[in-house]
Amino acid sequence: MAFQNKNLSVIAYANGFTLWHYAASETMTAISTSGYFNNVATLMNTGDIIIINASDSTSIKKIAVSDSVVTVAALS
Repeated sequence: MAFQNKNLSVIAYANGFTLWHYAASETMTAISTSGYFNNVATLMNTGDIIIINASDSTSIKKIAVSDSVVTVAALS
């Protein structure tokens, strides 16, 4: 299954930072693939945080956007 806009929501927004939530019946590996969120690349910014509820786990990840490609990675 591919990204579905209806599963993405904003939890909080302030000073150019957004906290996102995404829930889907896919695995965390599928959702964490580079480019999965490209359909909303214009809405997301590097440094935003996303909480992902996948079919096999839940995780908090940081967002990076470069050349309209969205990647998510574990917080360090």
